[in-house]
Amino acid sequence: MVTKVRGALRLGAVNGAARDRGMAVGMALADARAVLPDLIVAEMDEQADAHWLMRLARRCGAWSPHVMVTPPDGLVMESTGVDHLFGGEAGLAAQVEDAMADIGMTTRVAMAATSEAAQALVRYGVHNGQGPVADEGGAIRALPIAALGLEDEAALALSRAGLKTVGDVAGRSMAAIAARFGGEAVTALRRLLGEEQAPIAPIIRPRPLRFERRFPEPIGLQSSIAACFLDLMHQAAGEMAQRDLGGRRFALTLFRSDGARHRLMIETGLPTRDPALVLRLFDERIAALADPLDPGFGYDRITLLVPLAEPLLASQSALDGEEKQEAALAELIDRLSTRLGPDALRRLVPQDSHMPEQAQYAVAAIHHAPGHHAPIAWPAPAQGEPPLRPLFLFDPPQQVDIIAEVPDGPPHRFRWRGTLYEVSRFEGPERIAAQWWRRKEGEIPGMGGLTRDYYRVEDRHGRRYWIFRHGLYEEKPDPHWYMHGLFA
Repeated sequence: MVTKVRGALRLGAVNGAARDRGMAVGMALADARAVLPDLIVAEMDEQADAHWLMRLARRCGAWSPHVMVTPPDGLVMESTGVDHLFGGEAGLAAQVEDAMADIGMTTRVAMAATSEAAQALVRYGVHNGQGPVADEGGAIRALPIAALGLEDEAALALSRAGLKTVGDVAGRSMAAIAARFGGEAVTALRRLLGEEQAPIAPIIRPRPLRFERRFPEPIGLQSSIAACFLDLMHQAAGEMAQRDLGGRRFALTLFRSDGARHRLMIETGLPTRDPALVLRLFDERIAALADPLDPGFGYDRITLLVPLAEPLLASQSALDGEEKQEAALAELIDRLSTRLGPDALRRLVPQDSHMPEQAQYAVAAIHHAPGHHAPIAWPAPAQGEPPLRPLFLFDPPQQVDIIAEVPDGPPHRFRWRGTLYEVSRFEGPERIAAQWWRRKEGEIPGMGGLTRDYYRVEDRHGRRYWIFRHGLYEEKPDPHWYMHGLFA
């Protein structure tokens, strides 16, 4: 995986196979390709990595109430007072490794007296998944000075002074280390050696948004159920307002007096804490049920759960009223998706790819409602210019027969679906190179990773087409032509 560091592409992560062939994190991509020309790389998504790391941290709450994230790839758990529940420190470490392996994660586990020492052992020491090492002090002192976690300049100064390991630094007086390399080096050393304990800042787990109402006598009237649900929604709205949150998923559970239960779930495209809006969506959900709700002898308990909430801050409306239009469209999407199902209504979302057939993908409209954060914006043509891409694309592109004045020139006439078309105007070529990390396999089934030359052509009747030659003549002796789209 590659990432941009100070304007240059460098390796941000490597797998075992690449590591065995000389690749290392921090290596420049140009140097890596000089060593390993067939290296396959993709761009890192650091935001997605951070999100996944936070999900893993919450999962680790099953073993410890205090879990801390140490980016870019580490987690720290406080095991004091909980390890006996899992068979001791070795048993706890084994459970963590097994659980991570079950979800496809390759992990390294180390245990030590301080969080800094555990991180240093897991990153720079010998892998130990069976609990703490026998001689923690000796293991710490054998680590390279990189385990101190200092800035590059401080680490380089220590190395130039002939100090290669933590033990070399620990052998000097603290005063001399502080005077020459700064107080940070002394603090890092003391924490590694267990002489100073740094506080752990665990992730805060907010209490769940769950609200409940019990009844001394079961209720069965629709009006009573609606009034109870509306009261629960007002409680939820007040709690979410205090946290600056809005719900996007609401679950209503009706507990019948005979033990049966009915569970209803709705989703919204935008975060909301409007009780009336949520109540209308639940009415839509109930109306769409194949079997109507049967209260039997009545419900003795009703719960409302908000399993998915997102930030929702107060905002001032613009003068053009655009927010109201977006809210009205989002509410329509919510109602139709609730009535017809979440996958019945879909929308196209732009995707960051220069390949035309990958420039967008279809998602459930309720999961990407207007006003919700999008990965990128749709590209807009310059003012007064015609669109560069047609609205309609063929999947897969359809082959056409081309007659051109020169082999690598623009088409002058073409035959498509048995009909001959005379070209009166053309624009192009627009050259789109193949994705360099997929040179052997193209994105369109049956097509190799070749360069494409696109032309916008117009026939004598004013109809416009999007045609491309698949491959340059130096790439392929007889490249084919394809019809990829039609302009309106």
